[in-house]
Amino acid sequence: MLTPPRVRELLDRHGLRPSRSLGQHYLADPNTARKVVRLAGVEPGETVLEVGPGLGSLTLALRAAGATVVAVEVDARLLPALTEVLAGDRGVVVEVADALRADLAALAPGARRLVANLPYNIAATLVLRVLAAYPQFADMTVMVQREVGERLAAAPGTAAYGGTSAKVAALAEARVLAPVSRRVFIPEPRVDSVLVGICRRPHPATEDLAWPALARVIDAAFSQRRKTLRNSLRTLGLGPEAVEALGARAGVDLALRAERLGVGEFAALTRTLEGPAGDRPGRV
Repeated sequence: MLTPPRVRELLDRHGLRPSRSLGQHYLADPNTARKVVRLAGVEPGETVLEVGPGLGSLTLALRAAGATVVAVEVDARLLPALTEVLAGDRGVVVEVADALRADLAALAPGARRLVANLPYNIAATLVLRVLAAYPQFADMTVMVQREVGERLAAAPGTAAYGGTSAKVAALAEARVLAPVSRRVFIPEPRVDSVLVGICRRPHPATEDLAWPALARVIDAAFSQRRKTLRNSLRTLGLGPEAVEALGARAGVDLALRAERLGVGEFAALTRTLEGPAGDRPGRV
C-alpha cells in the first residue's frame, strides 16, 4: 500500500508533477484506501472499474479485496510509476483513455461497479455520464470534493441542491458515506473531500420518459436560479402563455424556484411538455 514517503519517492524518481488541469491529488493513506473499498462493498472475484488510478493506491486496495480492476487513466505520464507499483499484477488492466469520452462498457465489459478517487474537475460530469449512458454500472463509490459530494446527494430545498442533484436523484440514490480529510492526499488540496455512494435506482416518476427531455427541463429550470419557474422555463423556447399552460397541466406551482422541486415535479413538467417516449437512459 502507498504511504506518503512512497508516493513522494515515486513522484521524484519518475519526474512527475501533479497536474492542476487534471485535478491530480494522489491518495497516500492505506487506511483510507481500505475504507473506500470496504464501504463500496467490493467482493472477491468481481470486476471493478476505477477511473483515475493515479499511482495505484486505491488499485492496490481493490486487488487486496480480491477484485479484478480495469483502471482508466488519462495521463500517460503516470504509466511507468503505475506499472512499477502494480508489479506485473495480471489482475489489473490499465487503459489509457479519457473517461469522459471513452466507451466505458467496452473497456470494462464485466464490471458492474465503479470505485474511484475522482479528479475534482470531472467528478459530477462523470457520475452523470455513467448514470445516463451506462446502465451496466449498478453502483458507484467515489471520493470527490466535499462541495461536489454534497451536491450529488442533496435533497430539494437544501443549500446544495441544484440541477446535478435533481438529475442524480432521477436515476439513482446517492448519499454521503464518510468525510475524507485533505491530509490523506499528495499534494494536499485546499478543500476536504467526502466519499459518496450511488446506487442506480430510477425514480418511479420518470418511467417511460426520455432522459434527454427530462435533463433539458431540469437544465432550463435551473438556468436562472434566482428566478421563478415562470421565468426560467421560458428558456425552453416557450412564451408566457405556454409556460402558464405547462405549469397548470403539470400541476406545478410556477411561483416556485427550481430548488424547491423534486424529481416528481420535473417529471410532470417533462411529461406534459414532451409526452412519454419510452426511451430509458442508455448508451449515448
